[in-house]
Amino acid sequence: MSTPASSYRLVAATGLHRGDRLYQQDQVEILPHPRVSGCLMAVVADGMGGKSGGRKAADQVILTARQIFERYIPAKDDSGASLQQMVQEAHLMIKLTAIAFEEEPHSTLAAFIVNPDRSATTVHAGDSRIYHFRESELLFRTQDHSFVQRLINEGQITEEEANTHPQSNLLTGCLGTQADPPLATHQIDQLQVGDTLMACSDGMWHYFSPRELGAIVQTLPPREAAEMLVSKARHRARGGGDNLSVALVRVEAGA
Repeated sequence: MSTPASSYRLVAATGLHRGDRLYQQDQVEILPHPRVSGCLMAVVADGMGGKSGGRKAADQVILTARQIFERYIPAKDDSGASLQQMVQEAHLMIKLTAIAFEEEPHSTLAAFIVNPDRSATTVHAGDSRIYHFRESELLFRTQDHSFVQRLINEGQITEEEANTHPQSNLLTGCLGTQADPPLATHQIDQLQVGDTLMACSDGMWHYFSPRELGAIVQTLPPREAAEMLVSKARHRARGGGDNLSVALVRVEAGA
């Protein structure tokens, strides 16, 4: 999709693949604002909890995101508060689903809102990530709510060691658990032309360094970049890949 605005446009694309799993439990969506040009929300949800539980959880995240963004008024509402509300409401609905269906659905979340003034806000829970690139340079990346991220922060292991750590899938925070979910937001004052925001599940980022990601999103348009990322992740998985999902939004000069 392409959203025109006065001096820039937002060009966006998504990628989704089942990987080598039997079921697709990732969900990804980019939502243009229903009333305001130059405003959108991107959401990635990585569901967990059996063949149907994880998908129900991810579906609930997307449904809640749509409902929150439908009510969002860029000129009046605080984007960080709206994103935190989305996390809390999706968390509650996933827990209610667990009671109704006797399952244990959980989900990660990585989402961001871009406003018409080119400010942006991110939120995440779990090990789905958001990256902010300026051209190919990484300006910001979310910190995973995971056991291995805690070990990295404590200096016990490196980023490279985390990728192969036996407890790399152990999360310290996500949606649907008994504990309250993390409400980690990040504010970007103004995106520049050439900036890219990327949200993705761990099935995607696991196979790339930040340098590789930056080179791909700078060189290729979002649609081709998404296709390239999915293709490379699938190749590098060598038949053992997780579900993977990615949402890309790039700021380009207006026509």
